[in-house]
Amino acid sequence: MRLHILAVGRLRGGPEAALVADYLARFDRTGRPLGLGPAQVIEVEDKRNAGPAAEAALLAAALPRGATLAVLDERGDTPDSPGLARLLQRLADTGTRDLAIAIGGADGLDPGFRAQAAHALSFGRMVWPHMLARAMLAEQLYRAASILTGSPYHRGG
Repeated sequence: MRLHILAVGRLRGGPEAALVADYLARFDRTGRPLGLGPAQVIEVEDKRNAGPAAEAALLAAALPRGATLAVLDERGDTPDSPGLARLLQRLADTGTRDLAIAIGGADGLDPGFRAQAAHALSFGRMVWPHMLARAMLAEQLYRAASILTGSPYHRGG
């Protein structure tokens, strides 16, 4: 199952971009034997700063054809890391070929776009900058693959 992180805004180098690249490379190596990966980031940017509705149109256009959509949203489910691993495994096992996880811009995701998602996930009730949310998501994808392979990387309960 290929993973696509759809993100509003651009990371132009810096520590967050390095973290995302590192964790997605780890995810690809770890997930490959499980049928997970590759993972890629697809960035969209509304040059007019027209808000969530315009961003939603860009995200929808970037969504790979036939992909299952998940969104990162503060109102979403808050699975623990093993729960995210189980979700990825279940989606892969049931034939999902592409999973796209969308991260909105500064004003969040458009409600209509959010309503189209099969899954809404949250890192908790706190709001995170999109740059950090990308890094956190990439790390959690790697952690999920590690859990599924029985790697000692994930030691939490």
